[in-house]
Amino acid sequence: MIGRRLLAGVLMVAVVSALIFAGIQLLPGSAASAILGQAATPQAVSALNQQLGLDQPALTRYLGWLGGIAHGDFGHSFTSRQAIAPVLVWRLENTLFLAACAALIAVPLALLIGFLSVRYQGSWLDRGLNMFTRTAVALPEFFSGYLLILVFSISLFWLPSNSSVGEGMPLSARLTALALPCITLVLAVLGHMSNMTRAALINAQNAAYVDTALLKGLSPASILLRHVLPNAWGPIINVIVLNLAWLMVGVVIVENVFVYPGLGQYMVDSISKRDMPVIQGCALVLATIYILLNLLADVVALLANPRLRHPRQ
Repeated sequence: MIGRRLLAGVLMVAVVSALIFAGIQLLPGSAASAILGQAATPQAVSALNQQLGLDQPALTRYLGWLGGIAHGDFGHSFTSRQAIAPVLVWRLENTLFLAACAALIAVPLALLIGFLSVRYQGSWLDRGLNMFTRTAVALPEFFSGYLLILVFSISLFWLPSNSSVGEGMPLSARLTALALPCITLVLAVLGHMSNMTRAALINAQNAAYVDTALLKGLSPASILLRHVLPNAWGPIINVIVLNLAWLMVGVVIVENVFVYPGLGQYMVDSISKRDMPVIQGCALVLATIYILLNLLADVVALLANPRLRHPRQ
């Protein structure tokens, strides 16, 4: 079953690569005209199309793009004429670092909120935590990002609104620059993970062994930690991995709000310049990571639930 899902993931990446390439070809306008400007002559546009290889059939360019990627060559940027792969690697490292920082905060916090909500179910603490998490989910990333900038950068002057980072930057300065975009991403995923954790714990708490543990005199907190939580890990881990996959999509918006030099900002900047090889490379890398994390969520669900590993015939 895991092998079939791996094969499905590979096929999905191939389909997504074709959709990305086809979608970019359908964009209105010409990349050569965007690079040369409105004053460019038809002869200059034709010459640049030939130089960039845009005069070749779409299928030939698609197969050549895939062949280059198979050898680690993502092509060259239309605007800078430099190789894309080194820039993609550096930008991807920045994006993964931001997503990892957000995950390191969001996952333990979501587990804690879910545990407290179940431990004090129906109390004012449970209602307050639910209200906070649902509000956080309802706010779009760009709105919460600009709201954080208004409060912590413009009003309080505590944190920078521009999250520019560079090579050789001290870790403390890097973390300071990442603070606001990291908080924005945490707010975006915290509500879903904590609510699903709460639901999984409540569902596992209704089992008969919980009543037996209560009759033995175990405290409610001990029952939650030692008996309920281990039986609820399957769906909790699954939803955590799915939200980590979503982080790779959310960073596109957040990076542009805070001018963070990640893969998402690189792609959006290249769209305005019609830099097709960069757009294709960024989109394919983000889509591949998203597919792999969803595949990991499927595998975790298989390993955590024996009924999925041994379905009824």
